[in-house]
Amino acid sequence: VENAQLSAARNSDFANAAREELMETKLRVGNLTAEINQYQSQNAALENRVKELQEMLDKDRDLHRKRMAEKEKEMAQAQKKVQEQLEEYEHLLDVKLALDLEINAYRKMLEGEEQRLNISPSASSRSTATQASEGRRFLHGRKRKMRAKKRECSAGFKTVQHASTSGKVSIEEIDVDGNFVRLKNNSDEDQPLSGWVLRRHLESVSDVTYKFPSQFTLQAGQVVTVWGAAAGVSPGPSDLVWKSQKSWGAGFDIGVTLITDEGEELAERKLMHVPRGEESGEQDDEYEELMGSEVELPSQ
Repeated sequence: VENAQLSAARNSDFANAAREELMETKLRVGNLTAEINQYQSQNAALENRVKELQEMLDKDRDLHRKRMAEKEKEMAQAQKKVQEQLEEYEHLLDVKLALDLEINAYRKMLEGEEQRLNISPSASSRSTATQASEGRRFLHGRKRKMRAKKRECSAGFKTVQHASTSGKVSIEEIDVDGNFVRLKNNSDEDQPLSGWVLRRHLESVSDVTYKFPSQFTLQAGQVVTVWGAAAGVSPGPSDLVWKSQKSWGAGFDIGVTLITDEGEELAERKLMHVPRGEESGEQDDEYEELMGSEVELPSQ
């Protein structure tokens, strides 16, 4: 009986301990459940915040793309306007050069007539110059007529070119109409022209430069032609296009200089229009022939 009582007491103690442990476990489970619910609510709030931020990001991205498209459109319009202004400037430059050519031709013709007739400059000469200027204004907006008159007046001139070179590459030719400039590699080795430039000097006009494309190499013994944009030539192995200039220009004095990437001037060529009367015995006849063209100009 005593053993049974002792065993019952021990079992009662074990049961009490298990009951207390069960209560503690339930309490711990309740706390953990509350924490899980709290974490779930926080996770839901964070997911909502992420969704809101994603929507804001999408809106900002769409707005940015729209603004970029508008800016690109504005840049395209600005580039188009700049190109139109550049073409207008080049047209005006061509007109100015043609008018300068005519002015010098008329001045030479008037001087030749005065010398031939042994008369001094008078009011009639100034009146003739005024009539010539009125005729030039008539030709201002007609480029084709301007070029025809330019060729007519240039009949009293001859073209002279002077060239010099101190390297392997030389400037072989300057087109009298300003369409192109041609270079030649006179050596047996290829010559890289990356970073090299051609500088054009045209009377009172500011100098402009053409820069050769990167990685461009002029083969040994070969030539390369740099065309103006108005020439309508497609780029090729031996043909380059100066896209920012319609032509190399035309006038009494045109100079082109080849400059290396280190700033050294290796080659130069000058093209000049010299009155034929200065170097021939037919000065009076030529001036008389050109004077006839001048008299007809105001009537047009």
